[in-house]
Amino acid sequence: MTRRPPIPARELLAESRFPPPRPQNRINSVQQGNAIALAARRYATGRLVDIGCGIKPFAPTFEPYVTEHVGVDHADSVHELDADIIAGAYEIPLPDGGFQTALLSEVLEHLEEPQAALRETFRLLAPGGKLILTTPFMWPLHEEPRDFFRYSPHGLRYLLEQAGFEVLEVTPLAGQWTTIAQLAGYVANRSPLRRTPRLLEAWLRASHWAAIRLDERQFEPWFSYDHLAVAAKPSA
Repeated sequence: MTRRPPIPARELLAESRFPPPRPQNRINSVQQGNAIALAARRYATGRLVDIGCGIKPFAPTFEPYVTEHVGVDHADSVHELDADIIAGAYEIPLPDGGFQTALLSEVLEHLEEPQAALRETFRLLAPGGKLILTTPFMWPLHEEPRDFFRYSPHGLRYLLEQAGFEVLEVTPLAGQWTTIAQLAGYVANRSPLRRTPRLLEAWLRASHWAAIRLDERQFEPWFSYDHLAVAAKPSA
């Protein structure tokens, strides 16, 4: 039997500032939050630069581990902003090596030049600093037209290493059953089922409940909708 999933999906491990998730997005909301929380516990220290920060939803998650949380986002973001610096991901007006931790959560897929953003993140980190990122592998189009790429775990490793990082881990957020349940929920929300909200809600709850437990019994990471990657800037 394949091992149990590394990212729990039943309950949140840490607080966040996200608004309540849409019904079809519950699993993703919990697993993404838990992936970031587990990485923060293990890797986050010192000053944190949060690139593509939006409303800084993970500020409560990182608060116990970092001394400062600097948010960066661009002026044309479709999200509400709680940014300290308005800038794109390719040229951020901050000095070299000023941060011990960097966060890019669900950002890389929206960048037409992901390698340039990773190099800029590398520049901002001090030697030994850690980058924590999440990005989808299988997910519907969103925030169009700024939706450019999807990343396999091997693609993430390649991009990070090309930017100069040492890859510490690439972890699937989900197995095949929770991925199928997530994607099926998005399809159902665009089907005639949306005209009967109570029936749709009941179906989503039942399918998510079953998917989580199936993944806990037999975890198959080949079909994960999202991955967590953690990488370090070499100390030397």
